[in-house]
Amino acid sequence: MKKALFLDRDGVINVEKEYLYKIEDFEFIDGIFELIQHFMECGYLIFVVTNQSGIARGYYSEEDFEELTAWMLGAFYEHGIEITHVYYCPHHPDISGECSCRKPKPGMLLDAAKAFDIDLQHSVMIGDKERDIEAGLNAGVEESYLLDTEQKTKHSQATKIVASLHEILEERC
Repeated sequence: MKKALFLDRDGVINVEKEYLYKIEDFEFIDGIFELIQHFMECGYLIFVVTNQSGIARGYYSEEDFEELTAWMLGAFYEHGIEITHVYYCPHHPDISGECSCRKPKPGMLLDAAKAFDIDLQHSVMIGDKERDIEAGLNAGVEESYLLDTEQKTKHSQATKIVASLHEILEERC
């Protein structure tokens, strides 16, 4: 079985911007390339697991999301990074009904585990919201980091609350 690094997109890979779908608005968070490269060197497969309720809300289309995702993956590739797979939830419970993929539900992580033979217990989740951490816990991921750049979070179920991605690198090197 393989280990995986699960990353939320908005707020972890890129600066949080409400309902982001345009390439020109996408801004990578400082340290994301180094962080992923480190985990790749340690033998982790890399997954993006992201709620995209803007699709259900009609703010942008799945095609818009896929275009931005292809651009993002190209930028990672230019840095020598291979993202194994991007999982996304296009639903919102008030609009499209309940689903098993919207975090904090573990559907996206469980799908990855099944498709790629992932050892969830020895994998890592990085998110910027408690629902990201809960999705990891609900899937059986024991190590998690809550990225809180504003340092407002006092309590979390995460293994550790960090103010920057560099803190994770310092801890894991």
